[in-house]
Amino acid sequence: MARTEKTTRADDAYEVLKGEIRANRMPPGYQAPEPEVALRLGVSRTTLREALIRLEAEGLVELIPRRGMRVLPIRADDMREIYQILMSLEPDAAGRIAASDPANRDLSAMEKAVDDMERALGDDDLNAWAEADDRFHSALLDLDGNRRLRGFVASLNDQAHRARMVTLRLREPPTKSNEEHRDILNAIREGNAEAARQAFFAHRQRAATELVGILVRSGIGQL
Repeated sequence: MARTEKTTRADDAYEVLKGEIRANRMPPGYQAPEPEVALRLGVSRTTLREALIRLEAEGLVELIPRRGMRVLPIRADDMREIYQILMSLEPDAAGRIAASDPANRDLSAMEKAVDDMERALGDDDLNAWAEADDRFHSALLDLDGNRRLRGFVASLNDQAHRARMVTLRLREPPTKSNEEHRDILNAIREGNAEAARQAFFAHRQRAATELVGILVRSGIGQL
């Protein structure tokens, strides 16, 4: 089906808004009437509504009758649930890739993401680190090739990403995370499916404990 100009504009509005929400430029609890947001993006209210409906389905915003849109808060309980699902799905994807002759797979995107994470940490650039971290997880799902899984996990990662961005400067530098990503990559490269699964599960489990702990202690996760 050919993409119409209207569809393209709705897609563009969706991407802009999602980027603003993920980066917390539209922070948790941000609320605005739809005409104001439409004017800010330079789109019609109908186009904006299409984009907002998609974001609502992905758990990033809610639409409030006669009051506009609100960016959903970050809750510790939500993050617990999200990471439980990620711990159930992503490790198996890593294991499948490791078991499927990784010597003939292009691991360059994952390798570059890990290298960029280490470089960003050395430069004390946490925003660049978070962007490279995202690329690592996206590259892994691309290699796995399950489109439905990729779409579902990507939606969860959008919600988890903004929680990470809120807490990024409330924790120690993510040196341990870099080590864990390197371990996952090495296990995949060696074709060790069980090691890849275990390394990925341990990574997500530790990250969840750290993230939820910060949300609870800081009070952010109770908003």
